[in-house]
Amino acid sequence: MREITFSEATLEAMSEEMQRDEKVFVMGEDIARQGGIFGQFKGLPQKFGVERVIDTPISETAIVGAGIGAALAGMRPVVDMHFADFVGVCMDEVLNQMAKICYMFGGQCTMPLVMRAPDGIIRSAAAQHSQSLEAFFLHIPGLKVVIPSNTADAKGLLKAAIREDNPVLYFEHKALFPLKGPVPEGEFCIPIGKANIAKEGKDVTIISYSLMMHRALEAADKLAGQGISAEVIDLRTISPIDKETIFSSVAKTKRLVIVHEAVKTGGVGAEISALVAEEMIDYLDAPIKRLGAPFVPIPFSPSLERLVKINADQIVSAVEEICK
Repeated sequence: MREITFSEATLEAMSEEMQRDEKVFVMGEDIARQGGIFGQFKGLPQKFGVERVIDTPISETAIVGAGIGAALAGMRPVVDMHFADFVGVCMDEVLNQMAKICYMFGGQCTMPLVMRAPDGIIRSAAAQHSQSLEAFFLHIPGLKVVIPSNTADAKGLLKAAIREDNPVLYFEHKALFPLKGPVPEGEFCIPIGKANIAKEGKDVTIISYSLMMHRALEAADKLAGQGISAEVIDLRTISPIDKETIFSSVAKTKRLVIVHEAVKTGGVGAEISALVAEEMIDYLDAPIKRLGAPFVPIPFSPSLERLVKINADQIVSAVEEICK
């Protein structure tokens, strides 16, 4: 199977969907002129024209508002946020319009809008360009939220998101864009709402997504050397959460560790912990462990930035504590 980068995989998904459906278009800051700051839109304006690959003013409110209007008018817009942090600028459009319009219109309309939001810690980008904000949107009914961890999922989930008739937030970790991996050729989509068992095991379940999946798999390899068999689940989607896959794994392993780069307080790990505690508590042989960033803004200093990032050894230590 051929190998391409995460960025190339998303570009391929965009190109295929724009070729398949003339209603699909993309807009954002510097995506036509620059090709996107991570190269994820490179070549699209030459292939589809600037009428479908649109450079916008520096106004996230205008970008998302225009996307909502286009979706209501029957188009299938993809809007790019440049950095996920900037979603805060247009939060009213996301919270009160994009997520609720179909409900408020009694289901008489659809909202096939994809918001692409590069997130995560990378190279001292500091407090306003390094955040992982996915848990904000887990709390908003009406939105679907996907977060791929690898090149194949990057393509398959983006294609599924573009074909979805409900609004989808597509978070893509900035550190993953140069990552290379196998991607199937030809037509394929990955269903939204279905997690993936990335590694089977029997002693402990480790749940993660996005960049931290790579740390989780690294930890699983280290644990195997100690005779601990870890099952690693890639959520892929955090709204809706695939409870069936999670519960089935916890019933088997009876131990659970949840890992994400986002702040631990109020994160995706908290929601999963609550779900397991409410419905699977009798299966657990040890307390649930959560790993996430401390409750601080992401520092600019490289040495301080390293202190807020989760690594494989921390995951190993958490597993060791509950497998004694």
